[in-house]
Amino acid sequence: MARRHVYRAGAASTAGAALADSMTHEQPAETFDDLQSEVMASNPLSGPISVARRVPIGDTGLEIHPLALGGSTFGWTLGTEQAFEVLDRFAGVGGSFLDTADSYAAGRSESIIGKWMAARRTRGRMAIATKIGHHPDHRGLSPADIAASVDASLERLGIERIDLLYFHGDDVAVPLEESLGAVDALITAGKVGAIGAADFTPERLIEARVLAANGLPRFQAFTTKYNLMERRPFEGAPELVAHAQGLAVMPYFGLANGFLGGQVRRRADVRHDARGERQARHLGRRGHRVLAAVDQVAFAHGVQPATIALAWLLAKPTVVAPVVSASRPDQVDALVAAASVELQRSEIVELDRASE
Repeated sequence: MARRHVYRAGAASTAGAALADSMTHEQPAETFDDLQSEVMASNPLSGPISVARRVPIGDTGLEIHPLALGGSTFGWTLGTEQAFEVLDRFAGVGGSFLDTADSYAAGRSESIIGKWMAARRTRGRMAIATKIGHHPDHRGLSPADIAASVDASLERLGIERIDLLYFHGDDVAVPLEESLGAVDALITAGKVGAIGAADFTPERLIEARVLAANGLPRFQAFTTKYNLMERRPFEGAPELVAHAQGLAVMPYFGLANGFLGGQVRRRADVRHDARGERQARHLGRRGHRVLAAVDQVAFAHGVQPATIALAWLLAKPTVVAPVVSASRPDQVDALVAAASVELQRSEIVELDRASE
């Protein structure tokens, strides 16, 4: 079982100020557990830390900490300063993969991440995934829209290459070979490293693999909604196809819009906003049964409920890294800790049973 690291630095903003100086003096990671963990430099406030060993994303050559920080709240519910604090904490505890989209806050999420990487000089430590297809200025996956979207994302992020580019949903109005052909040109140009699919049907994933066999870029990753409260849409055909194709599954909404964090247990706890409405849907007999099971396992491991909900995802054979957002820096520790929790088979069975 991997060792867990507890972040003990001061305020995230203070850690961020030190982070910029430390990035240019990092030492190569050295292992202390050949199976699950490694030691890496963090920042002067916390010093070297133990983190879960990085995992590969398909055949992309990317290796990441098995938890992706989602940027959907940046520029929407979190301003630049608040987002910087969350990003500082994520980097400070060993996080290495950021997930965003050109449509998140109409591009402001990408801009905030770009400003943070420039200010903290963290580009060398962070893999970047973004999604295209939903931005109001470049909707769809036509070759022209793909090229324009990628150029705009690169500018906002302040980088030369997007490590992992997702098609943000399918575009049935455009032949898939045209969309993949457009990405092929961008990969050749060095603007894109690899490609993934978001919420594609199993049939379209199979079609994409056939096209890849004829020389077009192959999907390496797949992102879709999947968590203890919402299992059925993924388990079945999508999971079988992802497994057969060796896709790195990176589920979003891994905490069911925060419900699995355990803070919402009755109607009085629900906030009167869109997120609260989505959480309220899970209140009921099944939701309480799942939370009770998560609580029991969390108590046994001495961690937060959110940690166990994500550890359950990581126990699934196709899942490489859940994508989870945080609204406060202190929430990041529980998210990252999931990769250092090894669930017992009986615990997985109990969580599976509770969430049926």
